[in-house]
Amino acid sequence: MKPGQAAATPGIQSPPQSPSLLQRAYVAVVGGDFDEPDDPTRARLLDAAFDQFCRMGIQRSSMDEVARRAGLSRVTIYRKFDTKDALVEQVILREFRRYFLRFLADIGEADTAEERVVFGFVSSLRSILGNPLIGGLIETEPTLLAGSIGADDGRMLAAVRQFLAQQLRKEQSAGNIAADLDTELTAEMMVRFSNSFLTVPSQLVDVHDDEQLAAIARQYLVPMLNPPKP
Repeated sequence: MKPGQAAATPGIQSPPQSPSLLQRAYVAVVGGDFDEPDDPTRARLLDAAFDQFCRMGIQRSSMDEVARRAGLSRVTIYRKFDTKDALVEQVILREFRRYFLRFLADIGEADTAEERVVFGFVSSLRSILGNPLIGGLIETEPTLLAGSIGADDGRMLAAVRQFLAQQLRKEQSAGNIAADLDTELTAEMMVRFSNSFLTVPSQLVDVHDDEQLAAIARQYLVPMLNPPKP
């Protein structure tokens, strides 16, 4: 046992962590369960909430304001969402599902594994930073976003790593990349590389310049697909 580490109580196990919203979005997309519910009132409220949160921020927005923006009553919004937290969760979950789907659509336009890495890198940054809600939360309410997606203990990165590792394994199965490539570690390094541009402002890289991002991906990420032999 490491110094300062509390001993586990015999017979008692720590409760399992609930999946983050990003993990849930990943599972939904991978499992093909990403269709929007056939509930026009609920969709109308989610659209209104997205617009309200983008304009005013989540913390400064109320359920009543969302209902008014949707043109619906207070009773209706509480019938669909018990609490503001439940509404926020569903809005962010929907955006994360769209993020994964956009990623798949963008890499689907590439012809090679190398170009799919480039397209994926550019798509990831564009989808996050270009999203008025998620990108806005990164800049103005990072603590709230971290709490919503479980980012404080690495679960956010783990979810994206799982998603990317799955794409790399598909490339392996198709014979497009080396069969002995460590897909989990490669995905981990790629995700951490990308995440640095989301969390730490750069004075050298314009994260809104797709051509510059593509050039960076070709220089630094693509070589990860063919690591030197030990």
